[in-house]
Amino acid sequence: MQKRKLGNSGLEVSALGFGCMGLNFLDGKGLDKKEAITLLRNAVERGITFFDTAEAYGPYTNEELVGEGLQPYRKDVVIATKFGCKDARPTTGLDSRPETIRAVTEASLKRLKTDYIDLLYQHRVDPNVPIEDVAGTVKDLIQEGKVKYFGLSEASATTIRRAHAIQPVSALQSEYSLFWREPENEIIPTLEELGIGFVPFSPLGKGFLTGTINSKLADVDRRNVIPRFSEENIKANLVLVDALSEIANQKNVTTGQLALAWILAQKPWIAPIPGTTKLHRLEENIGSTNIVLTTDELAQINATVNGITLVGERYPEVLEKQIDRS
Repeated sequence: MQKRKLGNSGLEVSALGFGCMGLNFLDGKGLDKKEAITLLRNAVERGITFFDTAEAYGPYTNEELVGEGLQPYRKDVVIATKFGCKDARPTTGLDSRPETIRAVTEASLKRLKTDYIDLLYQHRVDPNVPIEDVAGTVKDLIQEGKVKYFGLSEASATTIRRAHAIQPVSALQSEYSLFWREPENEIIPTLEELGIGFVPFSPLGKGFLTGTINSKLADVDRRNVIPRFSEENIKANLVLVDALSEIANQKNVTTGQLALAWILAQKPWIAPIPGTTKLHRLEENIGSTNIVLTTDELAQINATVNGITLVGERYPEVLEKQIDRS
């Protein structure tokens, strides 16, 4: 698989990463341990070197899974994890105090079965802790050799600049897809200016852009708490998937592949991290890295999406309040 450098930091990853959260922490039913480890190792064997987890996924169990699954390949892969959720639970609140960052890092190292974390993100910006203190703490961890690179997640342009002035930010992780394009307004220009890589999570719109969701979700599906995935909003937003499906059919690719290829075509320093629990979906996602979209095709996709108004917030209220709007 092609490699990409995340901005000017020198951190090189596979063009497509793997979001590990869903292996055991999404959609109601994850894989058993053996199946999840097999899928992780299949991803490595197919060229993926970039894996994303967090203490909050589980909590804790996802890091343990990733640590065991990737241990045989440790020197060949980039593992990203995160701190910043109080008691490792996003709905409980935020906690990025320096002492918490240190404690979480030590615990993550043990669960990941490693002596260093390649990319350590602040999961969400904590309004009660100056971002300079956060960046300074991670800077110390980098100097100690416990962390290699510093990242932020869902941070505003102002916060990114303040953090970057203390410790260079290697990557920003935020939601970005044909289902959510807000980062184009201010975030992507800021990243380009500062030489910071972009790691879009949910590049398939939490599965919506695959075209496999066309009615009410199962009761156990965690996406039920997301307003965009109410039965009413799913029906209203299907116009987007239908339009993209037509373009994908013309290109002889799947709708999901089209969506990923579109992201990859935006900037050479963008590395999306779709997740899956199925081998055939993993292979389908990887296939997107070989799709070349022409200037005309990109213009067609953009014009199509720009002509559609999507409905529904992307987070439930308790998580929407955690978004950094400084």
